[in-house]
Amino acid sequence: MSFLENQNNKRFYSNGKLLLTAEYFVLDGATAFAAPTKYGQDLVVQPTVENRLQWESYDHKNCCWLAVDIEILAIESGLNQQQKKEAKMLLQLLKAVKNQNPSFFSTGGFKVKTYLSFPRNWGLGSSSTLLNNLAQWAGIDAYQLLNETFGGSGYDLACAMNNTHILYSNKPKKPLIECIDFQPVFLDQLYFVHLNKKQDSRKGIQRYFELRKKENTQKLIETVDQLSEAIVSCNDLKDFEKLIAEHEQLVSKTIQLPKIQDSAFSDYFGQTKSLGAWGGDFILATGNDDTPNYFYKKGFQTVIPYNEMILS
Repeated sequence: MSFLENQNNKRFYSNGKLLLTAEYFVLDGATAFAAPTKYGQDLVVQPTVENRLQWESYDHKNCCWLAVDIEILAIESGLNQQQKKEAKMLLQLLKAVKNQNPSFFSTGGFKVKTYLSFPRNWGLGSSSTLLNNLAQWAGIDAYQLLNETFGGSGYDLACAMNNTHILYSNKPKKPLIECIDFQPVFLDQLYFVHLNKKQDSRKGIQRYFELRKKENTQKLIETVDQLSEAIVSCNDLKDFEKLIAEHEQLVSKTIQLPKIQDSAFSDYFGQTKSLGAWGGDFILATGNDDTPNYFYKKGFQTVIPYNEMILS
């Protein structure tokens, strides 16, 4: 019997995420349209008698990319630089978990293994799925844990917890989450394309906060709210393309970066839209059966039909 299948173990799972609208603006409370993915992360816990944490993280090919033996809430010496970076992030999370639940790690130790079902460079939420799994394990508030550690809007946690499309608003006291049935007639004409690099979302967020000071933030938020609502209710492909093009123009003007269609796909026959932090990870593309070949010829080999990526 494998570690994952051991009946004595506790298993926690969280969905990955894609932010379809309101990138950056969701941080200021704009209504975002987001979706959980069919890809996610497992966390499997086995209690041990030793007072230490044995941690192993596995990628989508079941290769171990992180293996650390941590004395409870203290990093051991002897790790290389990358392991130290990963272990420090893990330690930060574990200490924040214990702050919320002081009885956590009070006796004994644990052997923990995590399993991603997507490549780490896809940007589908390796951190948010880990955080939500830890919160489930410890029985604590995932949003509070996010605020005390990584920060962010929290839409990714909402996707981790829900199995359907959502409209998400980051409110001061409690996020507003509305589950959405998004099934337009053109769903089979939507694709996700990976841009072969992972974007640093923190740098993108920093750029947004620096540049948005020049804009009327409240007016921008109202416009994004309207676009999100219109995109969710749209059932005509041409109208959908106009709406996402308008969204692209708004973000481009705000963060002063070119639209991906202008910079990389000016000859594309459909409409493209950046997702999340601009410049990496996935884009959304409208198209047809010729869409995969177009992007393959451009050097982008990961082209996934909408229904193969998103939970519905």
